[in-house]
Amino acid sequence: QAQLVESGGGLVQAGGSRRLSCAASGRAFSTLPMGWFRQATGKEREFVAAVTSSGGSTFYAGSVKGRFTISRDNAKNTVYLQMNGLKPEDTAVYYCAADPDGDYSRPLSWHYWGQGTQVTVSS
Repeated sequence: QAQLVESGGGLVQAGGSRRLSCAASGRAFSTLPMGWFRQATGKEREFVAAVTSSGGSTFYAGSVKGRFTISRDNAKNTVYLQMNGLKPEDTAVYYCAADPDGDYSRPLSWHYWGQGTQVTVSS
């Protein structure tokens, strides 16, 4: 089992930045690919970014590429999502996920989820 706890959400103005953190416990964190998803009100959960277990490769949704950066610190069992140039359409609950089996971009591929943290971007 892996337990994931997100933090760092809040209210930010358009054009601003925010860093989300996801602290993991209960599994060998350094062996697990990690990802971030988001879900806006009334919409399906969508892929944001993922990072391989070593941190050597990263993957992004087209809507956030160039603005968001995923990274991890295996010594701290933590994965981060640095969000720059935020837009109102980035408003959503952001979820951390771990241990995918298959396509990283599909929510059903991921075995473990955090409880989510709300990010609201005001215009």
